[in-house]
Amino acid sequence: MAPRQFGHFEQTLLYAVLRLQDEDGGANGPAIRALIRTHTGRLVSPGALYTALTRLEDRGYVTSELGEPTPERGGKRKRHYRMRPAGQAALRVAEANLARMAGFARAKS
Repeated sequence: MAPRQFGHFEQTLLYAVLRLQDEDGGANGPAIRALIRTHTGRLVSPGALYTALTRLEDRGYVTSELGEPTPERGGKRKRHYRMRPAGQAALRVAEANLARMAGFARAKS
C-alpha cells in the first residue's frame, strides 16, 4: 500500500523531525518551530504544530515520548518526536512525485 499523501506543512514537519531527532534536545515542539522559522521564515503557532504532529503520529509517520522533567520548565516534560520508517517512506514518495512532476513540466517548456 502506498503511503498516504500529506500537505506541504506536514512534509516540512517531517523534515524537521528527521533533522532534529538525533541532536541534543531532540525534535521537540520549540526546536521544530525554531528550525522551521530559521529555514523557511514561517512562524508556526504551537496549536498548528501540535495538531499536525498528532495527525502525523496517528498516521504512523512519527512517534513521540515524554522527556524528563526540567527545572527550566517548572518540572514540565517536553514531548520528543522521532521519525518512523513509514514517515521516511512517505517523504521518499513525496520527493519522487515532485521530481517526476518537475521533470515533466520542464520537458514541456
